Amino acid sequence: MLRLNFENKFLRDDVLYKAERTARNFNITLPEAGNILIQSENFLALSLMLKNYSEKIDLVYIDPPFNTMQDFFISDERANTISSIKKSTAYSDKMPLEKFLAFMWERLILIHELLSEKGSLYLHIDSKTGHYIKIILDEIFGAENFKNDITRIKSNPKNFHRKAWGNEKDMILFYAKNSQKNIWNDIKGSLIEDEIMKKFPKIDSSGRRYTTIPLHAPGETKDGITGKPWRNIQVPAGRHWRTDPAEFDKLDSEGKIEWSRTGNPRIKKFADEYNGKKIQDVWTFKDPQYPVYPTEKNHDMLRLIISQSSLSNSIVLDCFAGSGAALLCSHELGRRWIGVDQSEAAIKIIRENNNIGGYEFFNFVKG
Repeated sequence: MLRLNFENKFLRDDVLYKAERTARNFNITLPEAGNILIQSENFLALSLMLKNYSEKIDLVYIDPPFNTMQDFFISDERANTISSIKKSTAYSDKMPLEKFLAFMWERLILIHELLSEKGSLYLHIDSKTGHYIKIILDEIFGAENFKNDITRIKSNPKNFHRKAWGNEKDMILFYAKNSQKNIWNDIKGSLIEDEIMKKFPKIDSSGRRYTTIPLHAPGETKDGITGKPWRNIQVPAGRHWRTDPAEFDKLDSEGKIEWSRTGNPRIKKFADEYNGKKIQDVWTFKDPQYPVYPTEKNHDMLRLIISQSSLSNSIVLDCFAGSGAALLCSHELGRRWIGVDQSEAAIKIIRENNNIGGYEFFNFVKG
């Protein structure tokens, strides 16, 4: 396996021992029911969670610092990265690369311990450091548990005056604890009107849009029923009937087979019976124009992730909670949530959000 070497990269067992010692210094047991908001450095919070949340978290979404070498500010008017008269630092995103990788390495090991056997991680990052993080995740989770590298269109096209292409995307790395068992609700996307007209170009006498597909599919059946003639029609060479030909009689009686002038049958597929399109790995979910907190992410995107990769009784964890958007969306979707952030500004915004639901609050910054 390919491994990334960097300064202060400790063995997994050493990281877990460090977490055990860290938790031992705090005589705290987190509640096993209800929502939890923790103001804390997140290695400490994750260490405390190991006591009674190991292998119990079904979904982790994190939007950690991207190591942008910037300070992010927040003002009374809006969140941004630009100085203003009334401003305070939301968080500082300045670490040498190797320190940043060690920081992420330790926290991702703890996240892996917390995930259930059917759990998933969605890690939001950019291309400057995302490729390093991908190698780290392959080592911790196993390359076989990598699911997707999702490209997320985050903004309108840029027109920066620099010798490089404009940047309007970032990335989400999607891993499962066990790629054969991860929760997957198979949510489909809706077609827009132009897509419906293109995909279903025909209209029947009742005004229903439809398209047609062949009765056969690639691959030969040597002796099976799907290789036998139907109504004296031979299946084409190198093909087989999509189903038992007796099913075609039923479809034909229901008016769901269209016959050409030359007697070629095709199955009708109606737009109003279409159950949605497979969602692909390029998403357009642009960031809020006026975020309540720097780097606040699109809520529709978060709802999609939570809906797709968790159940109604799942626990969702965001240990870089920021604005609390993932916590809010989890509450809206009826999931239990645990949020962690060290920033006073982030915690203030989360706690002032009256729509986020009830929770227990713990502060390990002030004690």
